[in-house]
Amino acid sequence: MSILEDIKYSFRQSSNTLKQLIIINVIVFVVLIVMRTILVLTGGSEIYGLIMSYLALNSYPLTFITRPWTLITYFFTHEGFLHIIFNMLNLYWFGQIVREYLGEKKLLSLYVLGGLAGGILYLLCYNFIPYFADRAAVSMMIGASASVLAVVVGAATLLPNFAFNLILIGPIRIKYIAAFLVLLSISGAVGDNAGGNIAHIGGAVLGWAFIKQLQRGNDMGRPVHAILGFFSRLFSRSPKMKVTHRRTSATSSTSTNGNRAPFGQPGKPSQNEIDRILDKISSSGYESLSKDEKQKLFQASQKD
Repeated sequence: MSILEDIKYSFRQSSNTLKQLIIINVIVFVVLIVMRTILVLTGGSEIYGLIMSYLALNSYPLTFITRPWTLITYFFTHEGFLHIIFNMLNLYWFGQIVREYLGEKKLLSLYVLGGLAGGILYLLCYNFIPYFADRAAVSMMIGASASVLAVVVGAATLLPNFAFNLILIGPIRIKYIAAFLVLLSISGAVGDNAGGNIAHIGGAVLGWAFIKQLQRGNDMGRPVHAILGFFSRLFSRSPKMKVTHRRTSATSSTSTNGNRAPFGQPGKPSQNEIDRILDKISSSGYESLSKDEKQKLFQASQKD
C-alpha cells in the first residue's frame, strides 16, 4: 500500500482522530519544506514569506481581522524539525490517554480549543500588555504547542497518577510532567519566544478547565462538534431516498416499546456514573476499576 493510500485509509476511519491530527501536521510541515526549498532556489523567498503570513497568527489586529482563519491554521503549522517532533510525540503519548478514557471527540475538542485559547491569549497579551507590545510591534506565531499542552494538562488532570517510564529516569507520574512543562512556559513568557510560551499557558489553562467542567457534566467541546457537523453535512452528498414496502409479521420479536433498549444492548451509563468512575481513576488508578465500571467507561467513550 502506498503512502497516499495509507493516508486515505487513515481518514476513512471514524475512530482515528489522534492519527489524523498527526498526519495533518506532518503533511503541512512536509509541503512547507518542499515549497520553501523550491522557492529559495528559484529566488522566490518573498513568496514563501507571503504564504507563511497567511498561515501564521499575526499579533497586529488589523492583519488578524483580514485573516481570521489564522487562529486555526497556526496550530497546524511548523517549520523546525525538533519543534514538530517534540509536539507530535507529546500529542501521541498523552493523546492516547485522553482517547482511551474519554473518546475521540473529547481529544479533538481539547486539541482545537487548546489552540484557540492559546491564540486568543497571545493576541490579548500582545495588544494590551505594554511589555509585549513594546518588544515587537508585529509578531507572528506558528506551532501546535498550545493545543498539545492542552492535551497534556487535560490528561494529567484526568489521571494525575498515571505514570510514564522515561529513559534514564524511570516511572514518573504525568502530573509532574505537565507541571514541568507549564512552569517552563511560564518562565519563557519573558524570553525570546514570549508569544509562543504565552500561547502554551492559554492551552494549559484550557486543558485543566475542560476536564474540570467535564467532571461536572459540562462538555466545553460541544460547539466544536456542532460546527464540524454543520460543515460535514454541508459538503457531504445527501443519499438518494428509496421507498420500499415491507410486509410486517404479527409475530415479529424485534420491536421495542417506549425508551426500552433492545434485547442484548446495555443501557448507556449516566453522567453521574461516569463522573464517579473518573473520580475513582484519579484517586486509585485505572486498575482499581471493576469489570462493570470499565465496561461503562468504554460505553461512554463509544457514545461520545
